Amino acid sequence: MRKGVVSLTLPRLPAKIIRVTTRSGKGNGNGFVLDDVSKAIIEELQQDGRRSYAAIGKVVGLSEAAVRQRVQRLIDSGVMQVVAVTDPLQLGFARQAMIGIRANGPLEPVADAVAALDEVDYVVITAGSYDLLVEVVCESDEALLDVLSTKIRTISGVSTTETFMYLELRKQTYSWGVR
Repeated sequence: MRKGVVSLTLPRLPAKIIRVTTRSGKGNGNGFVLDDVSKAIIEELQQDGRRSYAAIGKVVGLSEAAVRQRVQRLIDSGVMQVVAVTDPLQLGFARQAMIGIRANGPLEPVADAVAALDEVDYVVITAGSYDLLVEVVCESDEALLDVLSTKIRTISGVSTTETFMYLELRKQTYSWGVR
């Protein structure tokens, strides 16, 4: 995922490229707990990220201004972001891959160094066979090789990598809802 927040009033973007991601449940670790109204707002935006505050307000029983304030609080708190999701193939990025990384020493500096790479759009510290899972999007096989050999494998603490090249994307959704 590329970083950044996109305004909710984007009438010219197709609805399918708006993604709302959330961290929900009992809280996000910062003491932020979602109430039923905030969850309903998030669900409305997951269905259509361009939906107007007035339309959302009618569904959740709030004024347009109240919805606007709640959405801004959700964004400011880091619980939610609204971003445009693009299709890498349509933009000339022919190679996507997941890379499993085994590391020596503290994982956070390795994860931060990997996350700083432009080609990387997803980094997670894991338990199991790999210490990190990293998704990359590249223009070509040659660009992927360059990312692996001159960027990722040269990061201090990276001991081994294993690359899983994407052959076909069968499902990718961001509408898991809120619980």
